[in-house]
Amino acid sequence: MKTFLSILRGINVSGHKKIPMAELKVLYEELNFEKITTYIQSGNVIFKNKNSKDLSKQIEQKIFEKYNFNVPVIIRTPDEIRSTVERNPFLKQKEIDITKLHVVYLADNPAQEDIDKVKIYNYEPDLFYLSGKEVYLYCPNGYGNTKLTNIFFESKLKVTATTRNWNTTNELFKILKSYSIN
Repeated sequence: MKTFLSILRGINVSGHKKIPMAELKVLYEELNFEKITTYIQSGNVIFKNKNSKDLSKQIEQKIFEKYNFNVPVIIRTPDEIRSTVERNPFLKQKEIDITKLHVVYLADNPAQEDIDKVKIYNYEPDLFYLSGKEVYLYCPNGYGNTKLTNIFFESKLKVTATTRNWNTTNELFKILKSYSIN
């Protein structure tokens, strides 16, 4: 059995695309996933499964069948989340307020031509650093006030994106580490 993290985009936000976590857990059980744990209402689910093929598509299809709306799902392994936590370039800067850090998770690696295009944008004081399938984001005035949203990165990089704050990313990493112990 392998451990995975699924990160759902856009559920339970401002009363839209409501999926209670207890129902989401049942949905994952119906997909024959095991040892399912949800973390907060924004759609973070850790689970075990024998097969790693097409997990996003399986979950997206099951959600559509049950709720009749589309929810993009991004999958990460424990090693990928560990790497995400370890590689955050903003942690090396002393003046950074870690409560203002976020990670934008991308479904796929963006094309180099799209990466080159997004690098020209400057929305200071907000800062971003693209690394593989993650965008590290620092929003000193808060995420609610930035133009560097999921929609911005999706339109510029042409990949699905969803964002989690730094605290959530670290809590998910802790849960994933506990899975490897058990």
